[in-house]
Amino acid sequence: MKYIYSLLVILFVSGATQAQKIQIGLLKYNGGGDWYSNPTALPNLISFCNRQLGTSLQRDYATVEVGSPELFNLPFVHMTGHGNVVFSDAEAENLRMYLIGGGFLHIDDNYGMDPYVRVAMKKVFPELEFIELPFDHPIYHQKFSFPNGLPKIHEHDNKPAQGFGLIYEGELVCFYSYESDLGDGWEDESVHNDPPEKRLESLRMGANILQYSFVGKAVN
Repeated sequence: MKYIYSLLVILFVSGATQAQKIQIGLLKYNGGGDWYSNPTALPNLISFCNRQLGTSLQRDYATVEVGSPELFNLPFVHMTGHGNVVFSDAEAENLRMYLIGGGFLHIDDNYGMDPYVRVAMKKVFPELEFIELPFDHPIYHQKFSFPNGLPKIHEHDNKPAQGFGLIYEGELVCFYSYESDLGDGWEDESVHNDPPEKRLESLRMGANILQYSFVGKAVN
C-alpha cells in the first residue's frame, strides 16, 4: 500500500489538478466521545495549508469510521474529542493495517480524552508505547519552526503541552498532541476568541503535522 502514499507525496509537493486534489479525513469512533467536536477546525487548517504550503487539499474533508475500508483512501486522518474512545477488535486491526501501510493519524486531545485514547491505541499497537518526541524532531521543523516543541493554545490543568508519538519500525505513524488544544486554535475566531497569535501558532503547527505526514516522514 505504500506506493499509494508515494504517489500522494508527489501530488502534495508538485501540485495537483482539481480531480487529483488530496482529501484528508476526520476519524469517527465509538464509545460516546464527541469525535465531531471542532467542526470548523479542519476546513480552516486545509485553507491555511493551501495558502501557506502551496498544497492542493480538498476543502471538504471526509468523515471515516475506524473500521471502514474507506480509511485507506485517505493518507491523513485527524482524531479529536473530550471523552471515551472504544475500538472493536476489527476496528483496531483495520487502523493498524492503515498505519503500517503508510497512513498517518493525528490525535488531538480536546481535554478529557487522554485516558481513553491511550487504551484504544494500545489495542491497535500492543507492542508500542507513546513516547514524547524531542524538540528537535522533524515534525517541529517543517515549514515552521517550533524550537520549544508543541505550542500551548488553551490552559486546562496547568500542564505543559506535550507531543507524543507511536513509532513503528522506525517510522512515526501517529502523532498525539496533549494539553495543547491545537484543534481549538484552528476553529473560527468567533468560537473561542483566541488571540490572533495563538490561532496562528496552532495553524502553523497543524501545517507542520500535515507536511510531515506527506513529505517529512518520506525523507527522515
